[in-house]
Amino acid sequence: MAPTLLELAHWSTWAVCAVIKLPQLAAVLAAGSARGVSTGSLLLELAGFLVFLRYQIYYGYPLQTYLEYPIIIAQDVILLLFILHFSGNKKRALFYAVIFGGGWYMITLRKWIIDLALNLCTFISAASKLAQLQCLWQTKDSGQVSALTWSMSAYTCASK
Repeated sequence: MAPTLLELAHWSTWAVCAVIKLPQLAAVLAAGSARGVSTGSLLLELAGFLVFLRYQIYYGYPLQTYLEYPIIIAQDVILLLFILHFSGNKKRALFYAVIFGGGWYMITLRKWIIDLALNLCTFISAASKLAQLQCLWQTKDSGQVSALTWSMSAYTCASK
């Protein structure tokens, strides 16, 4: 029974991760606005996902143990582009691409750097959620924040 439940959790997590940002993307597109969605939160989330992905690749873990991360990263990048577009900051996309591209390379210059970066991922993830909550508190409006995306995120965390 336990192996069946683990297999179910594994596959359902992959399925949810494949569409996790789609409700958020749909909300932003439908409104034509990214009001209430924190760019800082998304950047922190993206940084954490990229560090985790780079760590898995660096140490040669099997693809099936981290396959959901490239999928989520792609969705985050698309969401970031929409946010930058609707907020009028499209020029920042190149800046962020250079920073994340450089970071992708830099964190593997030394083994201790990638190990430290992975250890900071939990704090980065928490900071991401706090940045989004701070944005919601300041604007006093949830804007285009998707409760379904947050619920699916909570599910994937619990299933892991």
